Amino acid sequence: MQRIRLRYTKRGRLRFTSHRDFQRAFERALRRSVVPMAYSAGFTPHPKVSYANAAPTGVASEAEYLEIGLAAFRDPEELRVQLDESLPTGLDVIDAVEVRTPNFVERLEASEWQVRLDGVEPQEAARAVAAFLAEDRVEVERQTKNGLRVFDARGAVAALEIVAPQVDGGADTAGEGARDVRTGRACAILRLVVRHATPAVRPDDVLSGLRATADLAPPVPAEVTRLAQGPLDEETGTVTDPLALDRAAAPAGPLAAGEPRATASA
Repeated sequence: MQRIRLRYTKRGRLRFTSHRDFQRAFERALRRSVVPMAYSAGFTPHPKVSYANAAPTGVASEAEYLEIGLAAFRDPEELRVQLDESLPTGLDVIDAVEVRTPNFVERLEASEWQVRLDGVEPQEAARAVAAFLAEDRVEVERQTKNGLRVFDARGAVAALEIVAPQVDGGADTAGEGARDVRTGRACAILRLVVRHATPAVRPDDVLSGLRATADLAPPVPAEVTRLAQGPLDEETGTVTDPLALDRAAAPAGPLAAGEPRATASA
């Protein structure tokens, strides 16, 4: 069985797609592309598709990951193109590699987020960020299915900073979701790197922490985009490519269909 890891996006209005909606759309794309899927055993076989750490509904993402098992060899790039063409614009398959290393989920140590705060002056946001980072612990509350939970939002934050530019007074010509700046409005943009921990700390938890430490309250809901998820470089506070190990383990030249290949369990 050949296994392929895919990176896909949720852009524009498709950020409101739930994970279940994406699963249905992806299964239709597999059928349209006539992908030779491998199936599980038992009375109710299902295609071998596994998802890793999906972003919440309403959050855009440039770095979602899944893995599929195939019953026959396919070139990863050709498969990527076919699946991308079979999905709606905004749900875009942007990378594909053959699985050659194990423990992929363990590599997803952190996520890098962009948090757009319309109506917030950059100086106000910078003061709030400084106050948040100065704390050793920032407790926030979140309602869960098991009731109200209190946890530390500060400990999971590996990096938090303001990103420029902030305000544009000129013509607004960029397409939806393609711009960081909107005409004539104050806008603070945060770059946030959060370790994947238990309990999971989300960007909205960090925003709650900014409100608790510096009374930062954006007048409209924040727009959140996941830019990356993968191994965390603690020295630089950056998130690196989780597919890099699979690329590095690939043979120097292309393999022909049916040629023996090294495999690794995920």
